[in-house]
Amino acid sequence: MTITAQSIIHRATDLLQDQTSVRWPANELVRWLNDAQRAVVKVRPDSMNTTATFRCSLGTRQSLKSATGAGGTAALSPIPAKLIEITRNMAATSTRLAVNEVPRAVMDAQTPSWHTLTPVINIQHFMFDSRDPTTFYLYPPASALAELEVMYAAYPTDITEPLAGTTWTDVTGNLSLPDIYADDVLNLILYRAYSKDSEYAGNAERAAGYLQMVTISLGAEIAATMAVKPQARPGLAA
Repeated sequence: MTITAQSIIHRATDLLQDQTSVRWPANELVRWLNDAQRAVVKVRPDSMNTTATFRCSLGTRQSLKSATGAGGTAALSPIPAKLIEITRNMAATSTRLAVNEVPRAVMDAQTPSWHTLTPVINIQHFMFDSRDPTTFYLYPPASALAELEVMYAAYPTDITEPLAGTTWTDVTGNLSLPDIYADDVLNLILYRAYSKDSEYAGNAERAAGYLQMVTISLGAEIAATMAVKPQARPGLAA
């Protein structure tokens, strides 16, 4: 299934008792929906986990921001936010062997001149620093024909804001996030809505309550995911 943005905004107006979008305009709610999607990805990058074939640039340093897909014909889509994993070589003339992560400090110590080696199509290792989440390094240096299978967290696509003065019925588009995060997006919208009116009695507490629901929900979801992930032997933690 795919959750429509309209259904989320409709539920928000029902809960806010503002179906005609007088106190909380529909375009304002949509802006908060877009903020909510990005907030979920910030906490759960795997919610927008995307697998793609990445055409390497010549050399060791690679950037998802300037990446192209297989054959170098198109940019990666959806837009990458941070690298999660690199699994294997994908070029047609490559060995298709796995690519393993190694600490850059180890590579620098053992082979200080590794950046100057001859570029190849078969990549053996990658190095990654979470402080620069869209950049990584390859060993040996990549040729311009090297391709890799990468997993990355993507930016969600914003929903187009309806015109001022319209209602929830004018909202179009679908959420980028999987359906299981629909309630979290809704609750974050309600958090923003009641925060806007926090000067009214009880609204600050309502806002805090919705934010807490999101925090608990996302924490419980990752715990459930880890509990049922594939394991070498059922019942044993990895």
